[in-house]
Amino acid sequence: MEIEKLRIAMLSVHSSPIGELGTKNTGGMSVYIRETAQELGNRGHLVDIYTRLNGSGQKQISQLYDNVRLIHLKAGNNGQMNKLALYGHLDDFFKELEKFRDRESVDYDLIHSHYWLSGRVGGWAQERWEVPHVFMFHTVGAVKNSTVGSEKEPELRTAIEKNLARKCDRILVATDKERGHLVQHYGACPETIGVVPCGVNLNLFRPLDKIAARKQLGFAQDESVVLFVGRFAPLKGIDRLLEAMAHLKHRQRLRLVIVGGDGNNAPESQRLQGLSRGLSIQDSVNFVGRIEQSMLPPYYSAADVLVVPSHYESFGLVALESLASGTPVVATRVGAMESILREGETGHVVNNGSPRLLANGIETFISGSNGLSADEVRASVLRFSWANVASAMIDEYAAVLRQNRFETCCCG
Repeated sequence: MEIEKLRIAMLSVHSSPIGELGTKNTGGMSVYIRETAQELGNRGHLVDIYTRLNGSGQKQISQLYDNVRLIHLKAGNNGQMNKLALYGHLDDFFKELEKFRDRESVDYDLIHSHYWLSGRVGGWAQERWEVPHVFMFHTVGAVKNSTVGSEKEPELRTAIEKNLARKCDRILVATDKERGHLVQHYGACPETIGVVPCGVNLNLFRPLDKIAARKQLGFAQDESVVLFVGRFAPLKGIDRLLEAMAHLKHRQRLRLVIVGGDGNNAPESQRLQGLSRGLSIQDSVNFVGRIEQSMLPPYYSAADVLVVPSHYESFGLVALESLASGTPVVATRVGAMESILREGETGHVVNNGSPRLLANGIETFISGSNGLSADEVRASVLRFSWANVASAMIDEYAAVLRQNRFETCCCG
């Protein structure tokens, strides 16, 4: 249901929604923020996205879309900072936010914060401004800590997340599975948690001619192309994808294309390239680096299959992009994979993340045995348009605002 036009403070402290996708701190969350803000702006809601100034030459205020502003605030130095170091500057960020708000004479109807660092700031704003606080975890520290292959998250993060799970007016999650995790690990009240899935830009991601896409990218027409798109982080499981490719060395004309990372000289990229050499598959693996999102469609269309080998995902946005492009997906049992993939038709979910089972799934789809056309694969995700996601989000906003007004009336 539609509600009156809102003024929304959206917080994304550590990661800019216009940052370089595929690098260490910029992934699906940035896409989610950017796309939902644009849809909200299209409907007349006024959205200010606050993020940290992390480079020289950035304007304090940029107009991203109709009714959507991106606002950079100083916190710490202007360069890259790790998340724990940034935590010590969150109070500076909030002070800058308050200065900006006073200078602009702006008040907000609600706060929507993304990730635990932003949630901390959102909690302070919730108390100061006396408006509802909607929070999205995007990833859950306690779940990451229970996941093999993940870098361990500090106790500080899990303590703050537990507090946020109990104090926010509304929590939004991408899957029912994540709602269960919050109840299990943080004692969150299920009634305060709404499920709003991720979405996909159906205008950008659509099937392209495979022959033309391969010609554009320099891939041979007679080879099988396996694709990975994402950040280079341990929880993404790139190691076991490379090991899966080693199980497929018997296949002729097989290529793995890896999109993402912080450049070929970055330590994690160097490590993965070393692993591919150790597995004797370096000649069939292409590390193409970071690709702008607008340039990704030919990669999806050129591929026979996208692989999501992750140890943990809160949703798995790249799977939607691939399916919208008509390309099937082989994935581990993470995020929304079990609900968005039609087994054996649009994809395959591996029961566990063993490289051998990943290899078996890849082999199924590079042999072309699914029998679905690109348009049929795309049809399976048409319900995940960002417009539909924004509508679900607006319904959640309406519910929390009604509850807030009811409580205000009762208290009054």
